Amino acid sequence: MTHELARVSSSVPGMDRDPTLLARRLERLRALDRRLVTAAELPPPARRTAAGADPGARAAHLAAGLGGTVEEGSGGPVVVVERATPLPMTLDGLARLPYPVDMERPLVYLDTETTGLGSAAGTLAFLVGIGRWDGASFCVRQLVLPDHADEPALLAALEAEIPADACLVTYNGRAFDWPLLVARYRLHRRPPPVTAGHLDLLPIARQLWRHRLPDARLASVEAGVAGVRRHGDLPGALIPERYFAWLRTGRAALLADVLAHNREDVVSLGRLLGEMSERLADPERRRSAHPGDVASLARVFQRDGRQDEALACYAEALAAWDEREPAPTRLDRDTLAAEAARLLSRTGRHAEAEAAWRALADRGGSTAVWAWIALAKHREHRARDSAGAMEAALRALRIVERRRAVGIPLRAAERDLARRLARLHRRARARRLT
Repeated sequence: MTHELARVSSSVPGMDRDPTLLARRLERLRALDRRLVTAAELPPPARRTAAGADPGARAAHLAAGLGGTVEEGSGGPVVVVERATPLPMTLDGLARLPYPVDMERPLVYLDTETTGLGSAAGTLAFLVGIGRWDGASFCVRQLVLPDHADEPALLAALEAEIPADACLVTYNGRAFDWPLLVARYRLHRRPPPVTAGHLDLLPIARQLWRHRLPDARLASVEAGVAGVRRHGDLPGALIPERYFAWLRTGRAALLADVLAHNREDVVSLGRLLGEMSERLADPERRRSAHPGDVASLARVFQRDGRQDEALACYAEALAAWDEREPAPTRLDRDTLAAEAARLLSRTGRHAEAEAAWRALADRGGSTAVWAWIALAKHREHRARDSAGAMEAALRALRIVERRRAVGIPLRAAERDLARRLARLHRRARARRLT
C-alpha cells in the first residue's frame, strides 16, 4: 500500500510535498461511505452458480430450470423449450388477400429476444422463438443461448429449423430480427439460412388496423384485433437485463418470463394471420368485420392493381357503415365514399361514379363541395351537359360561400370554381351569340 501511495503521489501535484495527503483523503472518503475499499481489499470474483465454465453443464442447468432439453448439434449444445397452444384457425383465405403468401410453402413464424435494440456487434439474439402449425395446435420451439460463447450452436440449430423453401413470418422482423440474425451469421463467417420469402406483419397491421388502434405495437394489435390481452407480461425493455442477470447469477428462473413473452409474441403472429384469413378474406365473413378494416383492405387491393376487389370492399365497408355505427376510428365515411367514386371513374364505370358522387353531394358537408365539383367535371367533359355542369358548380359555390362566411374557407375549391365557372360562362355566352 505504501509503495502504491508513493507512486500515485508522484503523479499528483502537491503530493510529493506531503506523501500522506492521499492516505488522509482516502480515510475521509471512507468515513463518508464505509463501502469504499482499495483494489487489494476487494473480494475475489464470485464463481457462477450455473455449473461454472463447462458449456454442457451450463446448458443442462438452464434447460432444467426452464423445463426444456439440451440438444447437441454441429455447433455444440443448445437449450430447446417446446410448447403447443390450441389455435384452431384456417389459413386458406390468405391466398385471396393482396399479400405475398404462397400457401404451397411452409410458413415459419419467428421472433427474437436480444441483448439490446442496437445493430452493432455487441448485440445478439439470446432467444429465438419459431412457430409452426400442427393441425389445430400452434407449436412454438424456442432456442435459448446459455452463454455468449454458445452462439454458434444456436445459429446452427436455427439454420436446421428453417427449410430453404420456407416463408418467414415476423413482426418488424424485416427491419430488425432477421437483419440482426444475418449479421450474427456473417460475424461467425457462415452464410445465413436461405428462405423463399418474408412476410412482415408490422406494415400490414399499420395498413389494416392502425385506424382504430392507439399504436402498432404487437400487444395493441392482438388486443384490438383478436381480443387477446396479456396479463403479467414482462415489458420488452426489461428483457435484456433478465438475460444479463442470468449470466451473473445462474438463476434460470429469471428467464421464465422472457420465454413466456417470446412465446406469446410468436403465437400472436399465427393468430393475426388466422384473423386475416378468416375475417377479411371471405366476403361473407367481412360483414362482421369493422367497416374501417374492410375499407383499409380496399386501399391495399387498389394499390395492388386489383380494382374490382377494391371496389367490392369499398361497397361492403360503406354498406356496413350505414347499417351500424362502427367502433371509434380515425377514418371518415365520406372520405372513403369519395375514394370509391374516384376509383369507379378511373375504371370506366362512369354512370356508377356519377351516382356515387351525387349521393355524396346530397349528404352535405365539406366533402359535398368536391362531390359537386366532380359532378361538374363529369357533366362538362363526359356528358357534354354544360347546363348540368353549371348547376353543379353553382351548388358547390353556395357551400363554399357559406363556409367562407363562418370563417372556414376552402381556398382550393374556391380557385377551382372560379376557373370552372368562368369557362362555363364563356361557353354559355358563345352559344347565345351563335
